[in-house]
Amino acid sequence: MRIAVIADIHGNILALEAVLADLKTRGADIVVDLGDCASGPLWPRETMECLAQLDALTVRGNHDRQIATEAPHQMGLSDRFAYGQLTTNHRKVLGALPMTRFVAPRILACHGTPNRDDLYLVDEVESGRLARGRPARIEKRLGSVEANIVLCGHSHRADLVRLANGIMIVNPGSVGSPAYDDPGQPSHVSESGSPHARYALLEHDPKRGARVEFFAVTYAFEEAARRAQKNGRSEWAHALRTGFMA
Repeated sequence: MRIAVIADIHGNILALEAVLADLKTRGADIVVDLGDCASGPLWPRETMECLAQLDALTVRGNHDRQIATEAPHQMGLSDRFAYGQLTTNHRKVLGALPMTRFVAPRILACHGTPNRDDLYLVDEVESGRLARGRPARIEKRLGSVEANIVLCGHSHRADLVRLANGIMIVNPGSVGSPAYDDPGQPSHVSESGSPHARYALLEHDPKRGARVEFFAVTYAFEEAARRAQKNGRSEWAHALRTGFMA
C-alpha cells in the first residue's frame, strides 16, 4: 500500500495543486490529510473546494477546530480571515472531522498527538525554535496507542522517528506554510528553510516493513507571497518566500 501524507495546507491552493500534480506522477493508493486545511491569508475557500474533490482521509487540526467552533472575535488573524472566506458548510465540514483515525491497519493519523490537536508530538521548543525532542518525552506524549505507525503534523517540520518500542512516527512537513511564529508560551518559530511545498509517501508492506520518502516541491511561491502581502500579512509573505521568519 502506498499512502500519500499531506498536512498543514493552510489555505495555500497553489502549493496544494503543485503537490497533487507531483503526486500524480508517483501514484498512491490513498491520500491522508493531517489537518489545518484552510487557516491563513491565502485561498481558504479554493483550498476547501479542491479538498472536497480529492476525497482524502482527513483528521482535524487545531486551526480547523478553532474556525469551526470559536467566535470570530476570539480568533487569531489567520483563522479570522479563513472564517470570513469560508461558507457555513465548509466550517461544518472542518468541525465534523475526527481528531484521529486509522487510515490502514495499525496506521494511525492525528494532527498533533493522539490526545491533543494543539500539542507537538515529536518536536519541543529549544531556545525559541522547534527541535526534535528526546525519545522518552515523545513516548510520553504519544501515550498508549494500538499502532505501528503514527502520522502527525502540526509542527510543519518533516521528520521520521522510530521509538524503542518499534513505533514509527512520520511528519510530512507542511504543504503550504514553510515557516511561522507562535507567540504562545513559550514563544517560538518553526522554519523549514526553503519555500518548497512538502509531503511524504509511505509504502507499507506488513512483511517487508515500511519505506518513507519525503518530497519538497517547487511552486509559484512568489504569487502566494504577494497574496499574503495584499491581505496585510507581511510576515507570511516573507515566510512563503524564504522558509524563514527573519
